[in-house]
Amino acid sequence: MSSLRSIARHPSICLIDSSTTLRELLQIHAHLLLNGLLNEPQFLGQFVAAVALRNPENLEHSSRVLDQCENPTLFGLNSMIRVHSKSPTPQKSFRYYNRIRRCGLSPDNYTFNFLVRACAQLPACGVGESVHGALVRHGFEGDPHVQSGLINMYAEMGSLESCRRVFRGILDRDVVCQTAMLSASAKYGDVAFAKQLFDEMPERDTVAWNAMIAGYAQCGESREALNLFHEMQLEGVKVNEPSLVPVLSACTQLGALDQGRWAHAYIEKCRLRITLTLGTALIDMYAKCGDMDKAMEVFWGMKERNVYTWSSAMNGLAMNGAGRECLELFSLMKKDGVLPNEVTFVSVLRGCSVVGLVEEGCKHFASMTKLYGIQPELEHYGCMVDLYGRAGRLNEALNFINDMPVEPHAGAWGALLNACKIHKNMEIGELASRKMVELEAKSHGAYVLLSNIYADNKSWEGVSQVRQVMKSRGLKKLPGCSVVEVDGEVHEFFVGDNSHQMYNEIKVMLGEIFRKLRLSGYMANTNPVLFDIEEEEKENALALHSEKIATAFGLIRLKKDVPIRIVKNLRICWDCHDFMKIVSRTFDREIVVRDNNRFHHFKGGGCSCRDYW
Repeated sequence: MSSLRSIARHPSICLIDSSTTLRELLQIHAHLLLNGLLNEPQFLGQFVAAVALRNPENLEHSSRVLDQCENPTLFGLNSMIRVHSKSPTPQKSFRYYNRIRRCGLSPDNYTFNFLVRACAQLPACGVGESVHGALVRHGFEGDPHVQSGLINMYAEMGSLESCRRVFRGILDRDVVCQTAMLSASAKYGDVAFAKQLFDEMPERDTVAWNAMIAGYAQCGESREALNLFHEMQLEGVKVNEPSLVPVLSACTQLGALDQGRWAHAYIEKCRLRITLTLGTALIDMYAKCGDMDKAMEVFWGMKERNVYTWSSAMNGLAMNGAGRECLELFSLMKKDGVLPNEVTFVSVLRGCSVVGLVEEGCKHFASMTKLYGIQPELEHYGCMVDLYGRAGRLNEALNFINDMPVEPHAGAWGALLNACKIHKNMEIGELASRKMVELEAKSHGAYVLLSNIYADNKSWEGVSQVRQVMKSRGLKKLPGCSVVEVDGEVHEFFVGDNSHQMYNEIKVMLGEIFRKLRLSGYMANTNPVLFDIEEEEKENALALHSEKIATAFGLIRLKKDVPIRIVKNLRICWDCHDFMKIVSRTFDREIVVRDNNRFHHFKGGGCSCRDYW
């Protein structure tokens, strides 16, 4: 017997739905009282459940009715646990569980299914473990709904090992249970086990496909995410919003604009509703693929926008060099009555940094606590250091770091170190480098930047010392990798790469590019090469940087009116930056490079970063 099995309902109770007003509800309540129906525990439970589940706007009314009842039914109490388990106040579920125990009722599988769901929303791990213990004592550990609920609960608590323990104890694993374990494994990075489960499932619903695609996207395995999405379509599985958000995330990671456009066209073709989540993901994809015009078209086309939608658009503008437009959008957001959050101010400070508005940036930073009660986080402090550094105010940047109320992090010292590289300040650069190494001994970035500072100052002894330290600590500079998309296919190039099937054509094109560039006055900037070797050898090393190879490939394969879009895993070097500017002018091509720090829009011999990155 189940407390939630359907019982014949009174016609008056059947009238209650989500549109029932409080006045109408009170009339129904009065009718049931006058007829003595609420003296029957069965009908009282039905009334409470109907209000709680179908008319949650008036949840407080059902709570008061239940509080006045001396002998509530398990059905009514379970209904209250159920509705609170899905509400912003899941902790209230335990009030009704305690009432079940006080009334001498025996909790059933529904009781624990809803309690487990409530625990998944509560951060205190001990609560979930206590409920797990209670359901075992009552003999419901074998219920399939409870089992899958436990896996979801432990996944929300961040305990993948507990998920595995529950999963191993299940003898007859249904599709819901397998999907729950798949989702947990994918969410916490065990993609191999998630894929194994996925492949072994006799039937896979949309939830399983979505979980696997999201797992790949979260772990940075973007190509696998997109391949699986295409496979999902071939098998005729229904695509919905949770399918497309990770797909757009994968396109964002790869910088695969063509595939992102295809996903957007699919959304429009299938007439899927552009929800806040989906719309924000589209804005983020277009922005991080360098197409801000399309990102803003999506933004202005959305009927509803929340703080994350505004912040995503603002971040895209700042990242693409449109700092003033970012700040204008911030003003519009405030006029629209949307309160900024922590993410918003990261975008605002980046916008100020891009256009060198130091004083305005300082005002916005101060307003976080004064006007909005938002405590700055490490990322905000890093943005402020970048703001001072970009403007060449290195001493103020150092003072800001020293005055931080929290321990300065590697991001702040890294921003200062990069500013020292740009402004060729070896003294502060050495200090920033030492601090970075103290915080991140295994990070090669600080060593490489310091080496570049020494190289800029022709201090080959300093370069040699840095290289010896890197060697003794087993550190290596990551190999440069650049990705360019042509006709929806992503092509990957590494530094010195000759493995591409079109390498011979690329080599010829590179020769032609350098011939034309030298006629335009280009001379390789060999300072970034960390070896005290002959200039000619340095030029040869620079010529094989991955973004140059990707550019040559783009010139071969892409039509003249199509921008060459490149995604690079490292910060673009000075020589490649100069190279891109001259190529954009000499070949009359727009080139968009997304490195690991910001966007560079090269056009007509200039760059959107204004030569600061």
